[in-house]
Amino acid sequence: MSRLDELFEKAIKFGTFPGAVLLVGNSNKIVFQKAYGYRSLKPKHEKNDIDTIYDVASMTKVMATTPAIMKLVEEGMIRLYDSVHLIVDDFNTEEKRDIRIWHLLTHTSGLPSYSEAWRYTKGREKLLKAINSTKLINPVGEKFVYSCLNFITLMEIVEKLTSKRFDEFVKSEILAPLKMEHTSFNPSKDWIPKIAPTSERDGELLRGRVDDELAYYLGGVSGNAGIFSTANDIYKYVKALMNDGLSDKRRIFSRAAVNTFTREAFSDGVVRRALGWDMKTLMCSCGDLMSDKAYGHTGFTGTSVWIDPVYDVVIVLLTNRVHISRWENQEKIIRFRPRLHNYILSHLGELS
Repeated sequence: MSRLDELFEKAIKFGTFPGAVLLVGNSNKIVFQKAYGYRSLKPKHEKNDIDTIYDVASMTKVMATTPAIMKLVEEGMIRLYDSVHLIVDDFNTEEKRDIRIWHLLTHTSGLPSYSEAWRYTKGREKLLKAINSTKLINPVGEKFVYSCLNFITLMEIVEKLTSKRFDEFVKSEILAPLKMEHTSFNPSKDWIPKIAPTSERDGELLRGRVDDELAYYLGGVSGNAGIFSTANDIYKYVKALMNDGLSDKRRIFSRAAVNTFTREAFSDGVVRRALGWDMKTLMCSCGDLMSDKAYGHTGFTGTSVWIDPVYDVVIVLLTNRVHISRWENQEKIIRFRPRLHNYILSHLGELS
């Protein structure tokens, strides 16, 4: 696989990321896994390995928040057309009263992409209140705008209906049943040597503390970001999705819920979305060769996962590209991901 190695070596030399872990699998097993480059560049160089734990950033939306909502649907606690204001009181305003849970999952609520409330509001409850007061920038349901705020609201829905902290619910209902033993919000100090550091905040190198600002100031537990995980653990999760909700013959999700959440739910002719998940389009990070049924998600830190049920393949790419720069190399990872996926889809038979 010299060409595959070359792709990574050039990307590392180009400053796209300090290192990476690549996993390729199918609905039965992992077929290829390899670590490249360095886990850390500062304060010292540390060689990478396949067990490195990464801040997966917005992949939290599909690894924690989306499956948590799936659980509420399965248990008859909600339906996707429920009005958010019935659960989150702050949405009981004239402009937000028509927002449904479906709008949050498909990023069509009208909310902006992010909030700067973290700059002036401290404390979890005060920050959530400030986020909930964010004004809409579009009429409800009329336009797709990818928004972290949608998934923070979905987290609030989970907490209010289950009377549990979001991280506790995710652990008991998703992570523990799937035996994802190296996946967590706010990972313990014992994990730090294996965690890939990200950027600096207030003079501190973030290692085991979430990179995303809103999640950071929400205490590390949020619906938009906060999960730390390994390639192997991510595979355990998506393998269950690829097997209609089954993991080692144990049912984790219903087949009906998996099918509903991973098929197209919204399209505007350019963007296609499943519930929570991105879907294959001309410009997406999965490249040109995956089928139209492919679904996946990326993370700001340099992570991604893509699943194609037609070709029976999952590709997990974990990097900490923000350890080099939060913004200067963003375009580099955007260009790297599709080319990597094109290569893998074209050489599946050679991977072993």
